[in-house]
Amino acid sequence: MKKLIPIFVSCALLCGCGRRIAADGEIAVVPCPESVVAGPGVFVLKASTCVRVLADGMADALQALDEALTPVFGQALAVETGAEACPGTVNIACDPAMPAEAYRLAVTPERIDITGGSVHGAFYAVQTLRQLIPLEAYTAGDVRAVEIPAVEIADKPCLAYRGAMLDAARHFFTVDEVKTMIDILALHKMNVFHWHLTDDQGWRIEIKKYPRLTGIGSVRRRTLIGKDPGGEYDASCRYDETPHGGYYTQDEIRDVVAYAAARSVTVIPEIEFPGHAVAALASYPWLGCTGEQYEVRQTWDIDDRVFCIGRESTFEFIEGVLDEVVELFPSEYIHIGGDECPTVMWERCPACRARMKAEGLKRPRQLQNYATARVEKFLNAHGRRLIGWDEILEGDVMPTATIMSWRGTEGGVRAARQGNQVIMSPAEYCYFDYYQSEDREAEPLAWGGYVSVEKAYALDPYAGLTPAQRSCVLGVQANLWTEYIPTFSQAEYMLLPRLSALAETGWSLDRKDYPDYVRRVRRLAGLYDVCGYDYARHIFR
Repeated sequence: MKKLIPIFVSCALLCGCGRRIAADGEIAVVPCPESVVAGPGVFVLKASTCVRVLADGMADALQALDEALTPVFGQALAVETGAEACPGTVNIACDPAMPAEAYRLAVTPERIDITGGSVHGAFYAVQTLRQLIPLEAYTAGDVRAVEIPAVEIADKPCLAYRGAMLDAARHFFTVDEVKTMIDILALHKMNVFHWHLTDDQGWRIEIKKYPRLTGIGSVRRRTLIGKDPGGEYDASCRYDETPHGGYYTQDEIRDVVAYAAARSVTVIPEIEFPGHAVAALASYPWLGCTGEQYEVRQTWDIDDRVFCIGRESTFEFIEGVLDEVVELFPSEYIHIGGDECPTVMWERCPACRARMKAEGLKRPRQLQNYATARVEKFLNAHGRRLIGWDEILEGDVMPTATIMSWRGTEGGVRAARQGNQVIMSPAEYCYFDYYQSEDREAEPLAWGGYVSVEKAYALDPYAGLTPAQRSCVLGVQANLWTEYIPTFSQAEYMLLPRLSALAETGWSLDRKDYPDYVRRVRRLAGLYDVCGYDYARHIFR
């Protein structure tokens, strides 16, 4: 996990000397707050300033404040509890009459008041305060005091679901790197981390009932590192012959979930079913239609080898996996993938044909709908809800399923019109594994396509929907597939600053203004530098 900056223990803390850092210009916050009213003067925040906590349950907001200010002063501010706000302090309060994620931040020359509808709102207020702190304060060292511009901000998000997905199946990332991803989300007031944990190229979650999933399925023998110009995987392809692997233990997953929760981020796992299954089939061949022994996949195309829907043992397996998943992840939603699932093997499989006959199914594609409905029933019985990619609409989907629309917005529009909840994640706006510059020669190898910052900003998740249908749109999500992203530094580069554009859609949909966003995101880029994040600096030239 990255630290903000080196921590300086300066003489200012010992003798009261040191520098006073002046406020550094206009107020510029991303995502755009609902209301910003600048006031006269500044509040002088000092190493000796006290934080006064006026409500129970504010520990996560207080921790966020510590993480923001310790790099400035070399230590956390002193904390006291009380019933009323006091001058000369940073006051943290809760107003349960406000929406849970709403906040008010009032900075006057006398004090700073943070009020959240819950700890989540107070946490977001601290993220705004981080953007008001002069950037110089984070790197100057020997800081005695920092000027914060006087301002009153009232703010709340437009959409309830503001997420980003990290594909850890194609390339594995360490726990510390995953935590850095969560820190990035928190900075942008995004509240969902979608963790893609299983695919053809790797199984990344420890399942105690099925140890071969990580013993075998977590390692592939080699990795495709170049594209074949002819579009086929043949002798012209280039490979890294080094085995690639890794997985998260259940204790590590609990640690990540707790880390995210302390930053107002919910972790939603994705366990692919019934497609993208080769890593599982390589571990347990009886899960497939033929029982053949496969290898964990080394290339990135869609694979015909999927879970057999005709055998009950397949459902015993997926329910055994999900039993452990729901114990590890307290999220309301569990993502089961459901995308890009060929029916080739099902058409040939006697067990699958028998299942079709027994269930009165007319087309092999309906086997996927049958399987999805069984998994959803299992999740519902455990108090959870199912999310699937928009392919699960290609049959009779249950009205309680949530649709993540990636093949454009059409699937989301269709789902919302029939009453399903929707998360808009169309590739042409939200796939950040696409190039972010038209000059591809100047960019690292990417999947293809082109999503600029301006394009990412332009997403309208309500397009094509009536006001009544818009209530079915939970929110928006960015996706970072990692076929050609082998390092987390490159993942940061592909995410930033595009993630800030989508974050503004999720938080500030009713007040988006691209020219003003460009002004504000330039300052946010300075905070990326402070945090040590890699990002596409050429965007700002």
